[in-house]
Amino acid sequence: MSVALVNLSNDAPEATGASAVRPSLADAWRVISEVADPEIPSVSIIELGILRGVRWDVDDPESLVVTVTPTYSGCPATEMIAASIRSALTTAGFDLLRIETSLAPAWTTDWITPEGRRKLRDFGIAPPDGAKAVTSTGAVAIDVAGISPLRRSTAAIACPRCTSKRTELLSQFGSAACKAHYRCLDCLEPFDYFKPH
Repeated sequence: MSVALVNLSNDAPEATGASAVRPSLADAWRVISEVADPEIPSVSIIELGILRGVRWDVDDPESLVVTVTPTYSGCPATEMIAASIRSALTTAGFDLLRIETSLAPAWTTDWITPEGRRKLRDFGIAPPDGAKAVTSTGAVAIDVAGISPLRRSTAAIACPRCTSKRTELLSQFGSAACKAHYRCLDCLEPFDYFKPH
């Protein structure tokens, strides 16, 4: 787990005769709900399922701890997401703040909220279809056949623009490693598909 510790304010609050009121955890969640994913600005990091927790530090009750899980360990947007969270929270009065990056459990497309899936589609990205199968042991598994170039998924990916399922895979990797690039055979528009994992 990587940890970044930030204390952006060493100034004491101005003497006003009343003690300063610390923002609440609900305030922190509200502020973070406005932080957009830098690669898909129409989707918040909460809707994408990247934000995993917000809490007060046990050892330092004045310090807020925000835990995020990137979509994959090499995601280039991870530092920008942390900087955006830090900026939004410090602007809202959270002066002591620690951002933790947690890689376990690994992020999964199951964490994308229904609203996040709708916003992905509206942005022109086909959301993960969430196709699941039951294994011989009875466990539920996501169809990851589309992730490997050696195993092509047979699932029809709906075009986010016209909803046609007459689409074809153009490239196993789209604008980012977590997406594949498709083309609709009806409206002829290219689009990214957020690969399920």
